[in-house]
Amino acid sequence: MFVTHCCLTNRKNWPMRLMLIAVLVVLAVTTVDAGPAGSKILPAARVCAAHFGNDAPWFEHNIPLFECSDPQITRIYYYRWELYKAHLKDIGQRGYIVTEFLDDVGWAWNPYQSLNDATAFHINEGRWLRDNRYLDNYIDYMYAGGNDRHFSEAITAAVYGRYLANGDRTFAIKHLSAMTNLFERWSDHYDAAKGLYFIEPIADATEYSIASIDASGGIDGFLHGEAFRPTINSFMYANARAISALGTLAGDASLSRAYAAKAESIKAAVQACLWNQGFVHFVDRFKANNQFVHYWDYIRGRELAGYVPWSFELPDNDATYNRSWQHLLRTDEFAGPHGLRTVEPAYEYYMRQYRYAEVNGQQRPECEWNGPTWPFDTTLVLQGMANLLNDYNQDKVGASDYVRLLKQYTGQHFLNGQPDLQEDYNPDTGKVIVGLPRSHHYNHSAYNDLIITGMAGLRPRADDLLEINPLIPVETTAADSFDYFCLENVSYHGHLVTILYDRTGRHYGRGIGVTVFVDGVCELKGSPLGRKTIALSAPQLTPTTRLVDLAVNFAKTGFPVPSASINNAANELYQAVDGRVWFFPNVRNYWSNQGSTATEDWYQLDFGSPVRVGSVRLYFYGDGVKFRSPRGCTVQYWTDDAWVNAEWVGKSPSHPLANGENVISFSPVNTSKLRVVFADPRRAAIALVEIKAFDH
Repeated sequence: MFVTHCCLTNRKNWPMRLMLIAVLVVLAVTTVDAGPAGSKILPAARVCAAHFGNDAPWFEHNIPLFECSDPQITRIYYYRWELYKAHLKDIGQRGYIVTEFLDDVGWAWNPYQSLNDATAFHINEGRWLRDNRYLDNYIDYMYAGGNDRHFSEAITAAVYGRYLANGDRTFAIKHLSAMTNLFERWSDHYDAAKGLYFIEPIADATEYSIASIDASGGIDGFLHGEAFRPTINSFMYANARAISALGTLAGDASLSRAYAAKAESIKAAVQACLWNQGFVHFVDRFKANNQFVHYWDYIRGRELAGYVPWSFELPDNDATYNRSWQHLLRTDEFAGPHGLRTVEPAYEYYMRQYRYAEVNGQQRPECEWNGPTWPFDTTLVLQGMANLLNDYNQDKVGASDYVRLLKQYTGQHFLNGQPDLQEDYNPDTGKVIVGLPRSHHYNHSAYNDLIITGMAGLRPRADDLLEINPLIPVETTAADSFDYFCLENVSYHGHLVTILYDRTGRHYGRGIGVTVFVDGVCELKGSPLGRKTIALSAPQLTPTTRLVDLAVNFAKTGFPVPSASINNAANELYQAVDGRVWFFPNVRNYWSNQGSTATEDWYQLDFGSPVRVGSVRLYFYGDGVKFRSPRGCTVQYWTDDAWVNAEWVGKSPSHPLANGENVISFSPVNTSKLRVVFADPRRAAIALVEIKAFDH
């Protein structure tokens, strides 16, 4: 049977409207049993069709729905899920990982193109997907050799945070031994005398920080400048706390006590040694010692990285430390008019551009952390602020500040009026700085997790209580607030949770204030803003089916070997089997028959030896003008030295969809070769984003 995913396309924001395509059958191919029925406040099919076009079914079955009175935030919420899905990379037998860049970059872990500095963000964001296989696969990969310690990271903390969201104890403790091994390997960056971890900024994913620039005498800063930093020490503190908690879950009291002690030791050292009373901020101290900088001196300026300790609730609930947050709101310090500055303007080398990349014969700016606003750092600061507002006693920032910065961050997601998150921005002008080809739809941050756990206020926890505390200003006249929002059917501990807020009660007609549904049942109605808890039954965990893509070959060596009737250059052929699917018009990822004059074109896979194949999934990019999906296609398999049409299960194929998933199911065959023949390719070029093959 030929099965297609379809909703009427409505991509108003793309350069060209996609053609509306009729479809015979609507079916969720990657169906996930969402467990109990949820609420039905928002029209799921219509909402997903509006934001995702023909790719809507995947999102409808995987993400919580959302809307609020700020249309930009609503729009970027759905864009960030589209961006996230684009970065899901199928690597075959090992399942899925999540990438930082859509295009390959030279410093990634090959052949998979993973980067461990972004992984914690990916886990925090992806923990709200209903299909657990994506993060299950990714976490398995990271603890089976995928974490090369290329950068500092808080991955174990993120894995524990994922457990707090889904309640899956068995999976959470699965890699406990690997977690402790990785933690101990960081002893090569540990100074026992100081009780602190040190690192050079580039290995902390923050090249051209104050420590590295000043260690060069102000002439560079890409490398060197080792320092005891709030960042790596906060990451290691969070990882130690997570191991301790996971040890308790695993019934290993000795391990739990040992890592709780490690965490407390790091915390004590950070507060005693990295807190600078003059700056009223956590700052680096140099490990480097040369003619320009001296061992154990503080760096000479405040950096946004000094708020990372709160991202993991490291500092004591003490007014001494909480005073640091006053700097975040000052326009001559961190608060740029268009984004948070990573370094304050008072620093001598603020926003000086040191490094360039050559693109088409032109020198283009590269990444630096000496002032530019970064989604990476903005995410950590907003996480820290949410923790501060929820769990600390202070008067330096309020919910209106969180909302204002969230809205500012939202605005950075637009490039030329269209959603396209870039690597960094000028905090004083709002303009993109780097803007390299690799920078489109950059995935080294979080956003939707900030909506779910911050703005909407779902605070994940280990027990069977649902805690909610929306970060919405109580004052009805607050400019930085919302009139309403609805976060619908978030998967939490196996339940589907919906959180509504309605300032007047007129938008949803369900009362003024906060209303909460659990599994479609109203558990709280019209409650004032503020912290509240609701008892839940034990987590209801639903296993998901894992399918192995037989067609993937991201390494471009060995089998399967792709070929085609036209355009057989490797850089084109392998794009259709690289395990990546997206439909962004500004980043190419497809094989095309463009230029063909044939009446029939084909794309072929040689598996090298017989494999069982029972279905094929095809993904075509289309803009309605230059590229269209084919009028029809036929799957053929090689047997007895000849090509034979696969026997369809059900009706013959209909018109394939562009910018969505097409599934062709047939009676399983054993074959060494498979190909798809496209009918009438001359009417417009075909752009085959990906072909996947499965054994059933």
